[in-house]
This record gives sequence, C-alpha cells and structure tokens, in this order.
Amino acid sequence: MEIESQTESMDPSNMLPPPPGTFQDREDLIKHVRDFGANQGYVVTIKKSRKDRRVILGCDRGGVYRNRRKIEESKRKRKACSRLINCPFEAIGKKEDDVWVLTIKNGEHNHEPFKDMSQHPYSRRFSEDEVRQIKVMTDAGIKPRQVLKALKKNNPELQSTPRHLYNLKAKIRQGNISEKSFKSWRPNRSVPVNTTNPLEPSSKHNIHPLKVPNLIGGKYVDSQACAIIDVINPATQEVVSQVPLTTYEEFKAAVSAAKQAYPSWRNTPVTTRQRIMFKLQELIRRDIDKLAMNITIEQGKTLKGAQGDVLRGLEVVEHACGMATLQMGEFVPNASNGIDTYCLREPLGVCAGICPFNFPAMISLWMFPIAVTCGNTFILKPSEKNPGASMILAALAMEAGLPHGVLNIVHGTNDIVNYICDDDDIKAVSFVGSNTAGMNIYARAAARGKRVQSNMGAQNHAIIMPDASMEATLNALVAAGFGAAGQRCMALSTAVFVGGSIPWEEELVACAKALKVNAGTEPGADLGPVISKEAKDRICRLVQNDVGSGARLVLDGRNIVVPGYEYGNFVGPTILCDVTTNMECYKWKKS
Repeated sequence: MEIESQTESMDPSNMLPPPPGTFQDREDLIKHVRDFGANQGYVVTIKKSRKDRRVILGCDRGGVYRNRRKIEESKRKRKACSRLINCPFEAIGKKEDDVWVLTIKNGEHNHEPFKDMSQHPYSRRFSEDEVRQIKVMTDAGIKPRQVLKALKKNNPELQSTPRHLYNLKAKIRQGNISEKSFKSWRPNRSVPVNTTNPLEPSSKHNIHPLKVPNLIGGKYVDSQACAIIDVINPATQEVVSQVPLTTYEEFKAAVSAAKQAYPSWRNTPVTTRQRIMFKLQELIRRDIDKLAMNITIEQGKTLKGAQGDVLRGLEVVEHACGMATLQMGEFVPNASNGIDTYCLREPLGVCAGICPFNFPAMISLWMFPIAVTCGNTFILKPSEKNPGASMILAALAMEAGLPHGVLNIVHGTNDIVNYICDDDDIKAVSFVGSNTAGMNIYARAAARGKRVQSNMGAQNHAIIMPDASMEATLNALVAAGFGAAGQRCMALSTAVFVGGSIPWEEELVACAKALKVNAGTEPGADLGPVISKEAKDRICRLVQNDVGSGARLVLDGRNIVVPGYEYGNFVGPTILCDVTTNMECYKWKKS
C-alpha cells in the first residue's frame, strides 16, 4: 500500500501548474513560477525572452533529451547543448500596461517530478549572495579552493564544485558578469519537494497564492487591506488566490475613476462603443478555454459547464453589439394640438454590479457590457469566492479598447456591498444572488434613490403528467436537477408526479446514478463539487433533518468519495421522496 501511494504521488499529472495572475515586474513573475514549480517537483527555465514585453518559461529536466533522434539543424528550436527536453509545459508572461500577466499555455508534464531538488543541475548554481562573496574574495586574491571552503562553511549543503567556481572566476576576470548573472535562480534545497498527493489539504500551505488586485482607473492596484479571503479550489481544497477586503478609500478611488471617465465616455459615439463590443466578443471566443479552466478551478463546475457559462454571457455581448438600434428613442408628432412628444434614452452615469459565485462569467457579462455600451461607466464586484473570471474579462475589455476608468473592479463582502448601496455617485445597482441579500440591497439602494435591479433566489417545480414520455422526462429531470451541482437559480429542486412517483423512482434513480461525479477538470465529469465545505455541510444537514421528519431517501449522495479528490466538496445525486411543504429541504431556497 505504501509503495502504491508513492507511485501515485509521483504521477506527472500531480504536478500542478502555477496559478495565473498579475505581477509588478518580470522578475517577480519568473520567481513565482520557479518557486511554485520547485515545490511541485519540476524546474522552470527561461525558453525565450523579450525583456520589455514577453517571457516564455518551460520545464527543464536537467539532462538528457527524451528523443535522441537526430534533428535537422534548420528545424532545431533549441541549441544542441540545451538541457531543455521536449516537456510540453509552457508558461507565458506578457507585459500589459504597467503589469506582467502570467498565463499557462500548457500545464502538463511528460516526466516524473524530482524527489529531491539536489538531483537537478540548477541546485549546483551559486546564489546571488554567494556570487557577490566570490567576487569580493577573488578581488582580494583568495584562492578558489579556499573560497569554496569558506562558502561551504556558511552553507554546508552547497553542491557547487571547483569547476563551477573556476568558470565563475573566469567570467569575473573577463568582466562578463553582470547584475543579471547575480540573480541566477537556484531551487531552495532546504524546502523538500511536495512528494505527497498535492490534492491533500496540507499542500495548500506550501503554495504562495496570488493576491488578486483591484482594477481602478485602468490599473491593477494591490489593496492595502489587512483582511483577505482565500479562494479555494472546491475539488482539492488548494488556495488558488487571495482576495482583499477592499478599504473604503480604495472603493472611493474606483468610484472617482468611473466618475471622471463618464463625461468623455458618454460623448463617445455609440458606433465606437459598439466596435469595442465586437472586439470583446472576438477576444472572449479566443480565450474561452482559459476562462473555462479558471471557472472550473475556482468554482468547481465541469469544463463543459464552464464553457456554457461563458457562452451564455457571450450572447449578451453580442446583443450589446446592436446598441445603436436598441438605444433609439421615440417621437410622436402632434400628439396634441401643437404638441410633439419624444423620448430619449440616455446613460445614467456610474453604475454598479454585484455578482454571485455560481456563474462567474455569465453574470458579469450580463452586467457591464450592456451598461458601458449605453454610455455608463461601471463598478463591478465579483463574488469573493471566484473573482478570476471577472478579472480576465476586464483585461479582455481593455484589450478590446475600453478606456481606462470605464470599467473598475473592487473586491470584498458585505462592507463593499453597503458602500455601493450608500454612495451617492452610483446611480444604479444590479444584483444577482440570494433572497436575503437581494432584499437588503433593494431596500438600501432604493432608499438612496438609485435604480435597482435585484434578481434573487428561486424555487422551481416540474409537474409530470401520467402520460409523459419516460425517456424525455427522465433526461430533463436529471439535467435540470443535478446540472451545475444544483447551484443555479433555475435548478429544479422539486418534481411533482401526478398520480404518484412510485412508477418513476427506479428509472430516475438509475439515471441519476449514471452521472459521473468528479473534479470538473477530469474528462467525462458530469457533476462537480459544490462551492464550499459549508455548502456541503448544509446540504447534508438538510437531508438528515428531513429523513428524520419522514422523507424517504431513495438515493443518498452524501458519502460519495472521488478517488484522487478525497478532500473535495462532493455531494452525489440525492433524491428524497414523500416530501411535504413544511420540510426544510423544500423551503430552504426561500430563506
């Protein structure tokens, strides 16, 4: 059993790619990818670099080519002496405005991870401090072996050999060593490689999660807030990133940026605004896989479901491309004696949107594309549980040509929602979420004279007649009831069988059992995890309480275990029969 566990942990599929994000400079981005890779058991090297614009990072196995066939020199992409083999892993850092953006082009590897970083040649490099000491001692005339002995006294784990030292001394004498050489990277051998299953909760403490910035006035601004919230992958319990609880001053800065951008944006011709939406929909189609992967990692739904999330939002962007006709007013001549009437549709000013966790891309795209194409500026508050999709969409909007300050993003929880409702510079608020939050937002924002759009939780029923088609009905019930793990306002929570459910139960249970419960990133997954441990516990508690109240449990998905994802928030398909309207499982969505 122990041998099997070690073999499984060394599977290349267990080496995770670093989470994408933004960095202040190139060196921070490279260090983040390298440190993350070393923690996972692989070594990252620079494949190509255009220092001011782009850097491509690959995986270096540190020795021999996997494919020893002779390659024509005209087709060889790397020089013959390169240690870099054909590992498909590739990460790209690209400078956009004033920040470096990290994306993962291919997170897979075709080799086992290192059990110990000392196996890799990079571990024999000198560190930055060691290079400086060598330079000082060389200038002082100290012999190489004495230099090496002094270095090993300070660092007993030093693996560099006299040959490495001679090569470095030669560069120093020739004047070929530069500040760039000082910053040569070496894996930290004092931190062991994470050779345990990376899906265990303990692994999240070995990862340095990215802090998600706010977007204010077209710039990514790190929050100065002390409080942060971890964004957790619901399938693995890993910390994907950290979201700040934005301060009031930072929120006001975002509102001020939107307010300053409004006059010129309002006066921008609607056809110009339309063209930006045309470009945006093109960019969303280009990056749909990237968006879907981010949604799956942060929210848990299957990749197919995540792509559907993006595509449903894309329909709204396409709708915004026709804003020139949608924004047309009305004119009625001589409505009364000597009186003409007309109607103009004008932008309001600064608007705000508050998004839920269940459709990170779709609901963001419900909100800001229509609002900004009408000539408004916008403050978007994504769910603190999965802000990544909104950040990607905002970056695409700016790439499409949206001026700075037209779209701003702030992060947080209740305090930010209250700031939005109370701020006099915000003229309209759109919300999607639970009943409790929706009623509070509606009342609080309306009291300030804002226009409020509040889309709240739902309770959906299916009525099945005795003569309904068995196959069509079962397919519809399973898809509507268990799709997106039931985490959508249009999910089917209640089925009412006219004439009784007994004739349907066996077939319905069989169809529900056929659904494959797995992490959303796994091929063939039909049902992913719920968003959090708290959500899973609430579901299990509701089921247990109502079984105690007399409900009949015909399918129990509470104790499902997904191999490789034992710590995920998985709840399998669950079916209760003989439910009454006073039971908690029937009423809980209304609360």
